Amino acid sequence: MIKKMKYEKWQRQTALFLGSQTISLFGSSLVQYAIFWYLTLETQSGVIMTLSTIFGFLPTFFISPFAGVWADRYNRKRLIVLSDGITALSTLVLVLLFLAGQRSIWILLATSAIRAVGAGIQMPAVGAILPQIVPEKELTRINGLNGSVQAVVMLISPMISGALYQFAPMEGIFMIDIVTAAMAIAIMVFFLKVPTHEKASKEQVSNYLEDMKLGFSYIQNHAFIKRLFLYFSLAFLMAAPVSFLSPLQVARSFGEDVWRLTAIEIAFSIGMIGGGLWIASWGGFKNRIHSIAFAIGAMGLCTFGMGVIPNFWIYLFLMGLVGLVIPLLNAPSMTLLQEKVEEDFLGRVFGVQSMVASSMMPLGMLIFGPLADRMAIEILMAVSGVFLMVVAFFAIRDRVLLEAGKPEPLDGE
Repeated sequence: MIKKMKYEKWQRQTALFLGSQTISLFGSSLVQYAIFWYLTLETQSGVIMTLSTIFGFLPTFFISPFAGVWADRYNRKRLIVLSDGITALSTLVLVLLFLAGQRSIWILLATSAIRAVGAGIQMPAVGAILPQIVPEKELTRINGLNGSVQAVVMLISPMISGALYQFAPMEGIFMIDIVTAAMAIAIMVFFLKVPTHEKASKEQVSNYLEDMKLGFSYIQNHAFIKRLFLYFSLAFLMAAPVSFLSPLQVARSFGEDVWRLTAIEIAFSIGMIGGGLWIASWGGFKNRIHSIAFAIGAMGLCTFGMGVIPNFWIYLFLMGLVGLVIPLLNAPSMTLLQEKVEEDFLGRVFGVQSMVASSMMPLGMLIFGPLADRMAIEILMAVSGVFLMVVAFFAIRDRVLLEAGKPEPLDGE
């Protein structure tokens, strides 16, 4: 049972933490969009999009199991600061290379890989640190609000990045990321007070590999976690086209204008803002699995529509609906893990979740990316949309997940 004293002034600490992450995300998003659009417009190649996805996600896959162990063994705040520092340093090197006239695509891909390492260190720590700050009954609301705040950043960052991309040098965009990372680190170091969790404050009697094995054994012995990660794996695999090939689809089918690429990101972000506020105020279905399955099914229906409807404005609307249901997938699933998993294993469980997310997307692009150079992306969208709806159908009928998704009475009820 968590002591109430642990959550003293939790609102202020939560605001500081989410604020620092929002600032960091803003700078990272500017660089992410600039690099992605540069590769899209310069190459218009499905193979390059595939390589971009692999370089941007595969390092996260390899670092995540270690990062999960670190998030359980060490101070999580320091790990988040370290990851922001790695990202800022890689961006600084990229600025220096661009100023020296080195603009190779391989340099951009290598930078994406280093940034992915930083993300892999950060994600398990972020997922595990929130329950240290936020009371359990507030987790869904905070996860939903965090999704909305991130969506606001994703709304304004493509607009700003799009304007900067046309009128400012690439190294100027990269410098913004360095400044925002420094601001985020300063907030975390000087203002955020998060006590070291119990396991990290004790002397570690086991080594890294033993801790990693214990983490995998913990997941193996919890059927609902295994099932949840299985459905997540399938959903991430089938979401690869809508996540990464939509800019290429727009450039090929509707026009190469930067404003069109910006528009789909804006539509998605507006949807996510609404979805985050929706889940924060509503809380989702009483059974969290119903929310997760509904989100996957709705995403599949919209993805199918984006493959068969030739009108750009309807395409934008469907992209907005995809964004709307993403928080209905993310917030309940994160809350479910934060509620059900013991604190000493949170980092390792979120580390495996990061492995799932970072491996399935590149695997999906290994399949769909090369196919995008051989057939219309509209076909890939329609097919993946159907498969997403199938995944949702089986998830909503899974008794193990449905039992785990039932709400538990709060203390005092």
